[in-house]
Amino acid sequence: MINRPDTKAQRLKRHKRVRGKISGTPERPRLCVFRSLAHIYAQVIDDVNGITLVSASSVEKDFDCYGGNQEAAKKVGMAVAERAKAKGIETVVFDRGGYVYTGRVQALAEGAREGGLQF
Repeated sequence: MINRPDTKAQRLKRHKRVRGKISGTPERPRLCVFRSLAHIYAQVIDDVNGITLVSASSVEKDFDCYGGNQEAAKKVGMAVAERAKAKGIETVVFDRGGYVYTGRVQALAEGAREGGLQF
């Protein structure tokens, strides 16, 4: 019998470890990323007050293409950066959510940087 590792549990363990070290403040909120097989989501969160300031995802009605590829992730990154700039947020702390910084997570980060966010 082959025992496969529980990849979701491993990701949550990594995410918990990272969250112990970084936190979003009102001056520098946290840009949190979640990816599923078909979509990608990004939120700018103030952990001190416990509120989500800005969010964007590939599930939204005005999003027209498939959400499970790098092109879509880049568009979501640019959208969240545009919305954050509109609220006066310039710098954020990037929280990759326990995912490896490659592929869609990296594309979202590059899109957010192109949109004007600094991290």
